[in-house]
Amino acid sequence: MPRIAISWQAGKEQTERWTRYFEGLATVVDLAQLTPQGRVGALADTEILWSWNPERELSDVEYAHLDRLRLIQLISAGADHLPFAKIAPKVTVASNVGAYSEPIAEHALAMTLALCKNLLPNHRRLMDGQFNQAAQNRSIAGATVGIVGFGGIGQATARLMRQLGGRVMAINRSGKTDQAIEFIGTLDQLQHVLSASDIVVLALALTKVTRGLLGERELAWMKDDAILINVARAALIDERAFYEHLKSHPHFSAGIDAWWVEPFVSGAFQMNFPYATLPNLLGSPHNSPMVAGVIGRATELAAANIRGFLTGETVRGILRREEYE
Repeated sequence: MPRIAISWQAGKEQTERWTRYFEGLATVVDLAQLTPQGRVGALADTEILWSWNPERELSDVEYAHLDRLRLIQLISAGADHLPFAKIAPKVTVASNVGAYSEPIAEHALAMTLALCKNLLPNHRRLMDGQFNQAAQNRSIAGATVGIVGFGGIGQATARLMRQLGGRVMAINRSGKTDQAIEFIGTLDQLQHVLSASDIVVLALALTKVTRGLLGERELAWMKDDAILINVARAALIDERAFYEHLKSHPHFSAGIDAWWVEPFVSGAFQMNFPYATLPNLLGSPHNSPMVAGVIGRATELAAANIRGFLTGETVRGILRREEYE
């Protein structure tokens, strides 16, 4: 019977739950409950690795024993942190697509509204004793919203923006969609979407192609008073170009949930530029999906994907490793 090795911090109760869930299909082992020697022995017989971040959860020695591995199922939606050089080409890797779409879309909307309505600057002025009731805000109604990356998060964001009267233009891999939006294209039409949009939301995966997607040239395509929201990965944007653009374009603003140096991959948080001095930047600590119950739901979706793999059904989120290596 296939073995599923859990490398995330499941705990005894969760391990027992998933043991019951996969009964008759696979055995389940929690690596955290084993000795170092026991872990190596368990991994040698593991066919499915269930993980958040394999690079931080497994040692190089443990990777070397994954000879029977067939599937890595992530709880995370993104996969740019995976050490593909250590993963045999025969292994299927599946990300947890769609697991966090709704709360991340809400976060994108919240950041957009906060910037449209100048909530932070107006709050600071009030605290300084200034009461400017005539100060104008902006509205999503009638605005063009460009969504770069039109998967689960992008489509959920589009639904919210359209409900408030936004006109949606989008970019995805195929340039096709069945969603009722104003425009759909591929990255070949990036300039068209960026230059036409009042609000731009980044919601695409970080791959070899999309790393550094927005640099000095692409930021210059955007309107001087555009709003840029990034709820995907920081490295989609060239950081120096981004900081300089914010400094030199005071009417341009950005909401950033993902950062260039974060604990999940780097082990610590670090700001490479003095963002705290910028009045046109709104930040959050990459917690856009963190609402009550979301981790439980994400875990259940990942488990269902593993079950589909075991029973020969459709597996969601299979990655093309050539896009990452």
